[in-house]
Parts: sequence; structure tokens; C-alpha cells
Amino acid sequence: MRKLGKFWLTFLAVAALLLVLAVACEEEEEEEILTGTPTAAVTGTPADTPTPVTEVPGITDTEIILGMHGPLSGTWGAAYAPVIGGVEAYFRYANAEEDGACGRDIILKIEDDQYLPARAVDAVKKLLDRDKVFAMIAGIGTAAHSAVWEDLNARGVPDLWIMSGANKFGSEPEKYPWSVPLLPDYYIEGTIFGKYISESMPGKKVGILRQNDDWGDDVLNGLKNGLDPEKNELVSEQSYELTAVSIRSQVNNLKAAGVEIVVAASNPPSTSQLIKEADRLGWHPQFFIDYVNSDPMMFLYATPELMEGVITLQANKLSHWTDDPDVAEHHRIMQEYGDYPAGNFTAVGAAAAALTVEALRGACDDLTRQGLMDAVHTIFKDYQGAATLPGITTTLSPTDHFATEAMRMLRGHNGEWEYFGDIISFRD
Repeated sequence: MRKLGKFWLTFLAVAALLLVLAVACEEEEEEEILTGTPTAAVTGTPADTPTPVTEVPGITDTEIILGMHGPLSGTWGAAYAPVIGGVEAYFRYANAEEDGACGRDIILKIEDDQYLPARAVDAVKKLLDRDKVFAMIAGIGTAAHSAVWEDLNARGVPDLWIMSGANKFGSEPEKYPWSVPLLPDYYIEGTIFGKYISESMPGKKVGILRQNDDWGDDVLNGLKNGLDPEKNELVSEQSYELTAVSIRSQVNNLKAAGVEIVVAASNPPSTSQLIKEADRLGWHPQFFIDYVNSDPMMFLYATPELMEGVITLQANKLSHWTDDPDVAEHHRIMQEYGDYPAGNFTAVGAAAAALTVEALRGACDDLTRQGLMDAVHTIFKDYQGAATLPGITTTLSPTDHFATEAMRMLRGHNGEWEYFGDIISFRD
């Protein structure tokens, strides 16, 4: 009997232990189910109060995590660092002084792509799969972004304020509903240059230097569209690869063809090399350079003397207009929250960040990727950004993804950019 009693005591002890474990596991399962249940947004919740959101990448109760790819190193890193710096500074300012968006801090994750397509693919993969970003913003470069935008659309990831004017990024919003470029259309830019040349400089021989990608193709095709062949002949078309170290042979070819006007679809390092190499050859044509060069840095890359009379385009207030309250505020933000001095490039970056903040705040009641795109399509109607020239506004919809559709011409003078002429609307 003693042996039997010990057996039953042992049995009852084990049974009690199993019962306790079963109850604990059941409570844990109930807790997990409750934790994983999506919480519906309450109608009328204030925009600055965090609305609990589950299973949306990059959204927590305290943060909105965004991604950006761009060159952080090498030659292109030096050229475009101010753009990235402008984005970062504005988000720091918004978090510190405006409570971020939807009661959350805006966190920006940046991956270096060295301005190269293959590295852009790796960068975006890390941002989406490792960092689980909510949206991509301000991806820099035509060639680099061309390698990732179709995948972003296939995965339903907002691809906002692309830092490229390649026509394809905004021309088919029904096919690519997640992509919205910030910069003006390069084809339109080329057309504007062509029309201006034929109206103001008839009889002059025209040549083009272009990066060998969609950007260069768009500017070339626009230039041909704008030029009047009865007034100006396009006598030389020179292209260079993104990875080219020197464009000396292309400059020699332009000079040898008797070119009197050069249109350059090239980035700041290549453009400055073009201008300096032409001067070395004792050749001084009229230069029309792509708006991606319209920053004060160009007067450092090439001297103010060589930049005198060079023509480009812009849509924004200029960084040396410090009497303008909005420009003065941008200088303050860059001084307090940024790593670079205020310039036209930092202003473009800050403009992209400001548009992002506006869109996020418009999506607080539906903080999902689709909710963000719905906000983009509804809140930007004749929207006047603080950075843009008065009269240049942004209107977006499901069938219109071009954020900037007007510009004005700039001319280099005494080491600064100066506007001349009227605003040119792309819709005209």
C-alpha cells in the first residue's frame, strides 16, 4: 500500500504540473491573438494622435520609417550630398518642432548606391526586406532609379518624389501608380532649350553632350522637337557612359564640328569638365546646361568667369534670396539641423521632405501604403510649396504624376544664378 500511495502521490503531482502548464500556455495564446488583432482607426481621432497600426511595414506606434537610395560616396556622393542633406535636415526639423507626422517621428534610412544601377538594386532590397520601410522617397538618378522603380510598383511600395526628370517615371501613372517624380520632365526641358535657341540664336550650329541613358535620350529628343531645322542645325551628338572618367574626346568632337551652342544633359562633375575642357581648347560656345546643375556649387566646380552667361532652368527660389522669409527659414533649418550649407540642392531635398510630411499628415486616418497614395492624389491641388517660385504649383491625381510642370530660365552672372524671362508652363 505504501508503494501504491507513493505512486498516486507522484501521479497527482505530475497531473497538477501539467494542468498549470496548460493554463499558462492557453493564456499566452490568448494574449498573442489579442496583440496581433488589427485595431481599426477611430473616426475623429486627432491627426497628431498615434493611431495603432499593425502589419504595415515601417509603421509603429512611435515611428514612420522611410527609405532613400542615393550616392553617399565617390564623385557622385560629393555632387549630390546636399540633396540628401536637405531631406535629412527637414525631417529632423519636423520631428523636433512639428511633432513629426501623425504623432510619430519620421525616420529616414539611406543606402549608398554610388549612383550605379546594380548598387541601387541592392540598396532598395536592403531597405525593403531588412529595414521594412513604409515608402521610398527621393531616389536619386535616372539610371539608378530605372533599376528599381518597376519592382517598387510590383510590390506596391510608394515611390515618391523621384529625383529624376526622365519622362517614363511620370508619363504612365495608370501602369506605374506608385511612382511620382519631383523634378521636371527632361523632354520638356530639351524642348524649351530648342525653342529658345531657334527664337533667340538663329543660324547658330548646335551640338549636344548627353549621358547615355533615358535622361540623355529625353533631352536629345526634346531638343530636336524644339529646334526649328530651318533656323538651327544639330550638327553633333556626343554621348558618354555614366562610368566615364573623361569626356575630353567628346568635347574635341563638338569643337571640330563647328558647334556654337552646346546643350549639356550631364551632371555637375561632367558639366564642369565640359566647360573647363572647352576653355582649355580656347573654344567658348554658348552653354545650355541641364537644371540638375543649377546650384551655387557650379561656380566652385568651374570658375565664375567660365560660368558667366551659362544658361539653365529652375523652378525654385534661389538660395541667396535670404530676404525671402521661406529662404531665410531654409537657411535656419540647415544651420540648426543640417550638415551642409543652404543651397539650391539642399532646397530641393527639403522640398521633397516637406511634400512627404504633407502627404503623411493627410494619411493619418489610413496610415497604409495605399492610404498614403490616396493622400498624394487628393491633397495636392494647386499646392504652392514654400521653396517654389510663386505661381509654380503642384497638382497630382491618379492620372497626373508630374509634380513640377513649369520652370524659368537662369543665367550665370558674377558668380551667381539670376532668373530672366517669364515662367514657362509645360502645359502651354
